[in-house]
Amino acid sequence: MNMHYMMILLPLVYLAGNGYVFWRLLPLLSGLPAWGKVTCSIAFWLVAFMLVAMILLRDVAFPQWLGRTLFAVGSTWMVAVFYMVMFLVVADIVKLFIPSFNHGFVCALCATIVLLVYGYINYLNPSIERFDIKLDKPMKCDSVKIVAVSDIHLGLGTGKDAARRYVEMINAERPDVVVIAGDLIDNNVAPVVANHLEEELNAIKAPMGVYLVPGNHEYISGIEECDQFLKKTQIKFLKDSVVELPCGVQIVGRDDRMNKRRKPVAHIMEQVDRSKPIVMLDHQPYEVAKKDSLGVDVQISGHTHRGQVWPLSVLVDNMYEQSHGYRKWPHSHVYVSSGLSLWGPPFRIGTNSDMAVITLRR
Repeated sequence: MNMHYMMILLPLVYLAGNGYVFWRLLPLLSGLPAWGKVTCSIAFWLVAFMLVAMILLRDVAFPQWLGRTLFAVGSTWMVAVFYMVMFLVVADIVKLFIPSFNHGFVCALCATIVLLVYGYINYLNPSIERFDIKLDKPMKCDSVKIVAVSDIHLGLGTGKDAARRYVEMINAERPDVVVIAGDLIDNNVAPVVANHLEEELNAIKAPMGVYLVPGNHEYISGIEECDQFLKKTQIKFLKDSVVELPCGVQIVGRDDRMNKRRKPVAHIMEQVDRSKPIVMLDHQPYEVAKKDSLGVDVQISGHTHRGQVWPLSVLVDNMYEQSHGYRKWPHSHVYVSSGLSLWGPPFRIGTNSDMAVITLRR
């Protein structure tokens, strides 16, 4: 029920934000002729609803260039309006104390542009987090290097060039195994297939394999369509299943909670050998404490993006047991990725895109 309320509330908030920015923009249009005001007004609202239209029409076969353009402009507009509202409210407060201050809109616009430029540059430079974890359980080798990523969101936002850049980052670490904690695909498989992104995914070099668990976006995109695409790649799709690496480490892949019929975590743990190292992939970082109590050695999740932009990061930090980064629980080492890429607007403000290099040692 709460999700239904959110689906109603979020569009209303977005509409109200656009309405407030438009109302503050109107005085600047007062010097234009009538046709100029009408043209600017129509352009404003067309851009405002671009992203909404792209989400609602995601199954429509747009030309690739048009789809990417609409998605980029619409998603950028969404975050720009978010910060414009914040800065305009600050400008309104300033005007209460300084009545002669009449440049609130221009100042808010300049501050928003500067912030977006910073956020875009920050997004293009993911951080690499490194962790050495010593386990008490036996392995058949001295160490195993795992590169862990999540939330790549291949599609209209993250295309072929970005995918190639991420693969180069992964390969530069010379991993033994690569794990992807869900949301490899964004909202639609069609642009991924059309751009042959399996070519980039098949360029990942990991002698012990590449493993993926479903995220909520695999279900949004169509889980069967994602499954068909992944068969073109080297990636092994784990859904409530376990695979043992040559070194003895067990990778446990849990299905996403979007699947209401997924197995309880306790049932999945019946499939593992608890005397050997256990690495569990679960896209959404729920039941962290429960998995810790069941003897999982390493937990890897994603999903949260840590809100992507401030102050949403503050909200997300209070929504989860662990919203991002590394933490040692009583039994488990837990890493929640903020996402190697992101959904929607290409900005990281107050958060970082990240990739983890986890070395397991005996």
